[in-house]
Amino acid sequence: MGKVTGFMEFERIEEGYKPVTERLKNYSEFVIGLTDEQAKTQGARCMDCGTPFCNSGCPVNNIIPDFNDLVYHGDWKNAIETLHSTNNFPEFTGRICPAPCEAACVVNFNGDAVGIKSIEHAIIDRAWAEGWVQPQPAKVKTGKKVAVIGAGPAGLAASQCAGQMRPVNSGKLLVLCSTSIAFFQSPW
Repeated sequence: MGKVTGFMEFERIEEGYKPVTERLKNYSEFVIGLTDEQAKTQGARCMDCGTPFCNSGCPVNNIIPDFNDLVYHGDWKNAIETLHSTNNFPEFTGRICPAPCEAACVVNFNGDAVGIKSIEHAIIDRAWAEGWVQPQPAKVKTGKKVAVIGAGPAGLAASQCAGQMRPVNSGKLLVLCSTSIAFFQSPW
């Protein structure tokens, strides 16, 4: 994972912000993300800690050491695949999540945590720029309709997962959604 001594060699790099006077003129994004080289440096700070508490600190159980390592090695395409394996919408979480994963980071015990949120932000921005984020419609549509209450990240993720429901025996539906598996009694 990362560079074995990276957490001792490199300092944490924070994302920047556009000046307030500029932000007042528009509704554009005001966070200045990391460059590829800065993201690589932050990825290098992720150590092979043995028990990555950052994973359990993350509300969606992102596989943080893996995507940090992929960014460190410049493998951005696999980094977004790894991130998408547990996170339906890193576009949101890379921006609005309070990053409890960083509080749980082992490096945080004796210094500044790895900039996990900024790495996630860099991965998804790079994926959009490269055209790697594509719609993933259901292979087979049932014609059934489902109402999802809420249009935030959880509601959007639930909608995405509802489109991937697969029928199983006993009139139940199996929903495979990121890292959770739930059974629901079918109303149909």
